[in-house]
Amino acid sequence: MGIVTDATDKHQACIDACQTCSQACYECFRACLKEPDVAQRTECIALLVECAMMCQTSVAHMAMSGRFSADHCRHCAAVCEACAEECGHHRDEHCPKCAEVCRRCAAECRRMAA
Repeated sequence: MGIVTDATDKHQACIDACQTCSQACYECFRACLKEPDVAQRTECIALLVECAMMCQTSVAHMAMSGRFSADHCRHCAAVCEACAEECGHHRDEHCPKCAEVCRRCAAECRRMAA
């Protein structure tokens, strides 16, 4: 299922989960900026960006079969969980959806790193 080789096939589910999570976090980030209580969302907004970037970096590590991919994915799982927890504090339309995507990504990252 890799694009030019099959070297990353064993990580494809995690790659896909991380790409989806990164997109969800950036979408949620943008939506949070438009909320009337944006000043109370600074921690959420910061974690959304951190999570999106962590997921993007995880994809890069796995795509190149990097030596520290498993370590990075373990850390990515922790960031995704923190982001899900923070998003869970907001009852708008987007944050709960993002929290669920983050939880799924964290689970996939833990599976990959095991």
